[in-house]
Amino acid sequence: MDHYLTRDKPYKAIIKFSIPMIIASLFQQVYTLVDSLIVGKYVGESALASIGASFSLTTIFICIAIGGGVGASVLIARYYGARNYIKMKTATYTSIISFLIVAIALSVFGLIFSKDIMILLHTPDKILDLSVLYLDIYFYGLPFLFMYNIISALYNSLGESRIPLYFLIFSSILNVILDIYMVRDLKMGIEGAAYATLLAQGVSAFFSFILFLKYMGKFDAKVDNFFDIHELRLMSRLAIPSIIQQSTITIGQVLVQSVVNSFGTEILAGFTSAFRVESLIIVPLTSLGNAVSSYTSQNVGSGKKIRISEGLRSSLIIVGFICFFICIYLSIYYKSIIGAFMNKSSSKLAYETGYSYLSFIAFFFVLVGSKQVVDGVLRGLGDVRIFTMSNIVNLSIRVSLSMIFAPIIGISMVWYSVPLGWLANLVISSIYYFYLKKRNFTLKF
Repeated sequence: MDHYLTRDKPYKAIIKFSIPMIIASLFQQVYTLVDSLIVGKYVGESALASIGASFSLTTIFICIAIGGGVGASVLIARYYGARNYIKMKTATYTSIISFLIVAIALSVFGLIFSKDIMILLHTPDKILDLSVLYLDIYFYGLPFLFMYNIISALYNSLGESRIPLYFLIFSSILNVILDIYMVRDLKMGIEGAAYATLLAQGVSAFFSFILFLKYMGKFDAKVDNFFDIHELRLMSRLAIPSIIQQSTITIGQVLVQSVVNSFGTEILAGFTSAFRVESLIIVPLTSLGNAVSSYTSQNVGSGKKIRISEGLRSSLIIVGFICFFICIYLSIYYKSIIGAFMNKSSSKLAYETGYSYLSFIAFFFVLVGSKQVVDGVLRGLGDVRIFTMSNIVNLSIRVSLSMIFAPIIGISMVWYSVPLGWLANLVISSIYYFYLKKRNFTLKF
């Protein structure tokens, strides 16, 4: 097997490994971004706000799937780096079974309590029923979402990031075609957008699972036990903090969503359009952090801890380049970007809200990118205590500042709190990283 993450120069290995992951994460965002674009253009402002009202909640479940998969992949990458293929396959099958059970349980929970949750988030009465309709269809497809993401994470733990990309490109294209057909041609409205996403995810999940089983057959190792409690405990120690880390931004957004919702449909529509762009940018930066986790874990497994610092330096340089161009682009084209989500009937207030948020947040993505790669190293080392705490601090700052000051100062306080949370997270994680570095990365796992 190709162990290039432990063999090639760090910058070369990380770029080779992370580029398909970054592209895949961008395509994954196409699912919800296309829903917003098409619904905003062909249905209207209220329908766009309905998707926005449930977007942060649905993204939490995506983060649970991605974070859990990344946490499990740290353990599997460790076994792969050590060339212990029997334990690697046992842990792999255990993770698939476990996450499928979790997905079904969350799907049932969501279908039962979807309306209660949206009411709790102070969703405007005007769009409550539409928001619940979109959310219910989303929950039907949750097992497909989990299955695809866990399979992708397992591929990534083995240094194979291209196959998930191919499936995601196929699925994204299918989603766009179905979205246009169901929303524009069949006039199914927001319901059509939701079903298009469900069908595209289902097809992708099914075929990726079949191919993954065939891929695992390449490893010459006989497995007698397909579910191991000990491996599940080890994975849980890594997966739960990873879920917290992946979900911090979105959990904060859900809690803040009730504040945004209270400002009315017009501001909610503008905020939704800008937040969709923010999410589109953050997810590839998160993917880079996930790539660093697998890189770190494989090198720990192979006993090459000297490569950890080299990998982090290379990743921070990559973040700097990406965020520089993002800042320039958004600073110039923010009006055109927000305009793509609106139609002729959209209000001036909706436009101005989207402009204000996007033009402000453009300068701060380097903070969240840097935090993701530092957290990725800590997660790859298996030392999850401090990086979990730093993400909780991030969450607390965003929520407290928004809830306390937004009703007084205005909606702009919601986005002023974002970079402050990112900065606090980065500082705490970085201090602990240098502490571990002085101890030669003494492992906690």
